[in-house]
Amino acid sequence: MDPSPAAIGVRSHFATLAERFRAVRSATERLAAPLSAEDCAAQSMPDASPVKWHLAHTSWFFETFVLEPALPGYRSFDPAFRALFNSYYQAVGEPFARPRRGLLTRPDLDEVRAYRAHVDRHLSEVLGRGVDGERAAVVELGLHHEQQHQELILTDVKHLLAQSPLRPAYRDDLPVASECGTSPLRWHHHAAGIRGIGAEPAETAFHFDNEAPRHRVWLGAFELASRPVTQREYLAFMADGGYARPELWLAEGWDAVHAQGWRAPGYWEPRDGAWLEFTLGGLRPLALDAPVCHLSYYEADAYARWAGARLPTEAEWEVAAAGRAVDGNFADRGGLHPAPSAGGGDGPAQLFGDVWEWTASPYVAYPGYRPPAGALGEYNGKFMCGQLVLRGGSCLTPGGHARASYRNFFPPAARWQMSGVRLARDAS
Repeated sequence: MDPSPAAIGVRSHFATLAERFRAVRSATERLAAPLSAEDCAAQSMPDASPVKWHLAHTSWFFETFVLEPALPGYRSFDPAFRALFNSYYQAVGEPFARPRRGLLTRPDLDEVRAYRAHVDRHLSEVLGRGVDGERAAVVELGLHHEQQHQELILTDVKHLLAQSPLRPAYRDDLPVASECGTSPLRWHHHAAGIRGIGAEPAETAFHFDNEAPRHRVWLGAFELASRPVTQREYLAFMADGGYARPELWLAEGWDAVHAQGWRAPGYWEPRDGAWLEFTLGGLRPLALDAPVCHLSYYEADAYARWAGARLPTEAEWEVAAAGRAVDGNFADRGGLHPAPSAGGGDGPAQLFGDVWEWTASPYVAYPGYRPPAGALGEYNGKFMCGQLVLRGGSCLTPGGHARASYRNFFPPAARWQMSGVRLARDAS
């Protein structure tokens, strides 16, 4: 059941791993701290999960894949949790149906927190004794898995709070994005040639299995926009009848526009002739110079057509990002909302943080990809159908979690993530 260190790419130093374990688990608790027990129990749609479930599932992962194999005679906190908090790992039992997670009023939040404490205590004991490379690889995977759920906690809470007519804030102390203008959109040229993409094989740098193996691709000459599309620019698309022009839309996108009643990005609300947007800080005036977000793939693609451009492929995006510092407006900056581009520089800005950027690439396996053996092989491989790749991370992504080779993926109609758009075009 355990993947090899080479397949996952892991740091295996015990002390560092133990420190990281405590830091990641504590960060999750801090994200849940502003929420009431009622906030943590509700589920706003089938694609989202209650915060209580996120807290339990991330503990389930460590209990199932680390504690049970590592501790002979280990007694689970509650045997019923094996099904309740299993997400989709069929190899370890039938999971409780995802759309019904909001019905799990029992166990209550206090018991879930006791479950986390139980797992933390035993995991700290295991790490304190030292673990081999195979076990350390699974712990490292579990930490990055929990960071993914930290981002989901924020996106799912935002969707939940937006359903209330009160439009309550997740936190009242979040800063308001300043309207300081943004840099003019420029184009950065990339010559044609054979390029390498995918995670470098290494024993000390983490990557998910779907980021490998590294391989070569041919790219024609292309240009990438210097920054993501702003909300001001997206308003121009809307004013030009963007949502009413079928020639701009893929067939499924046009169907979604009519079926869902889309007339603006997710979380935008018209009020007295202007647009407001719901944020984790509550309902606020539209930050016009910030990157537009909560777009589906269909909307990103339609905007690109309207702008006389296209979406980049994931290979183009990664080539442009290679070698650049992974620094940006991530969750640890504290804003929890996209910010205007500072502009300037000798390459594209805001590649990391702010908004996940849709690419034109389907989420499929790289040449030579093989999922890890056992249940953990279900982590990524079985979702390689019907989804599109996003790159770069967002303002809700934990700092240190993103990298140039990171492949996020969602169905094309998904809008509850912090998903935006950066333009590309063929070089003349």
